[in-house]
Amino acid sequence: MNLTIQLEPGAAAILGALIADSASLGLHWLYDSERIASIEKESGLVFLQPNAAYYADKKGFFAHGHKQAGDGSGYGELCLLLLQHIARHGRFDRMAYQSEFCAHFGPGGTFVGYIDAPTRLTLRTLLPLPSSEYPEYSGADDDQFAALATVPVLVVTHQGTPTALMERVENIVRITNHNNVAVAAAQYAAMVLFEILKGTVATEAFTRALPFAGEQLRPLLEQVLAINALDSVGIAARFGSACHVMQGLPIIVHIAQHTSDYRSAIEANIRAGGDSCGRAIMLGAIIAAQAAKQSALTSAIPLAWMTRYRKLTDVANACERI
Repeated sequence: MNLTIQLEPGAAAILGALIADSASLGLHWLYDSERIASIEKESGLVFLQPNAAYYADKKGFFAHGHKQAGDGSGYGELCLLLLQHIARHGRFDRMAYQSEFCAHFGPGGTFVGYIDAPTRLTLRTLLPLPSSEYPEYSGADDDQFAALATVPVLVVTHQGTPTALMERVENIVRITNHNNVAVAAAQYAAMVLFEILKGTVATEAFTRALPFAGEQLRPLLEQVLAINALDSVGIAARFGSACHVMQGLPIIVHIAQHTSDYRSAIEANIRAGGDSCGRAIMLGAIIAAQAAKQSALTSAIPLAWMTRYRKLTDVANACERI
C-alpha cells in the first residue's frame, strides 16, 4: 500500500525539496552508477544510513560520516534556515539572515557536517565583520548548488511580480554565490516553480522560463528538453553529475520532464549519482508542487518518507507560521 498525503502546493514545494534532499543523503557524492545499482538491489536507494563502505575503491566523496539516515545535507539545512528566518521575522532581513547563517554554519554553530566551498568562503567574508558591515553580496564566485538551495522558499513566500521575484532571487543567491551563472540558474529554477504554482504544467514551465537561464545555461537546457525518454544515468554521463549548476540543472529538468510521480523522480536522481542532494532540492520542489496543483494523490510525497525526515516538525511549524 502506497500511503500519500495531499498538501497545499506551496507547502508541498518546500517539503518536497527538503525530503528529497534527506532521502538522497545516503548515496550523496557517489559517482559510480554500477555501484549505486548494486546498493539499490541490496538495500534500496532512499534514506540509507551513510556508510563509508559504499564508497570504498569507487569514484566518490564520503562526506556524511557524522549524519544519520533522515538528516539533511548542507543544502537542506540552508533551505530550512531561510524558511525559519522568514517564519521568525515575517519577511527577509538581509543582515539578520547573514548573522543567522554565521551562527548556524560557523564555528561552534548548530550545523554538524560537511561545509562546501560557497558556504566556507561566505563565512570567511562575514565572520570577521560586525553585522552592520556585512556586504550586500557576501558570496563566493562559485556556481555550485548552494545557489539553488533557497529557491523553493523564495518562490513560495513571494507575493509580488515575476520581475520582483527575479530581483529577490539574485539578491539572496549572491549572499552565498556571487556568480552570474549561479544567479541565472536560480532565476530559471525560480521561474519554473513560479509558473507551476500558477498552474502551468512543468513541461511548459521549463520552456517559458528559458529567457531567464542566461546565455551559458540556455543551450544546455534546450538540448535536454529535446530528449524524448528518461535516462538519468545517461544524461548525468553526458552533462556531468558534480556540484555545478551547469551540470546539474539539465539533469533536474530531464528527470522532471519524464517522471510523473515524486518517488520515481527522486529515485532516478539518486541513480544519476554525484551531487544528488544538490539536485534534489529543486527537483523535489517541482515534482511535489506540480502534484499538489493537479491534486494527484498518486504523485504526492510518500507518507513513509515524510516520517523518516528528522526535521519534519521544524518544517511544519515554520510553514504554519508563514
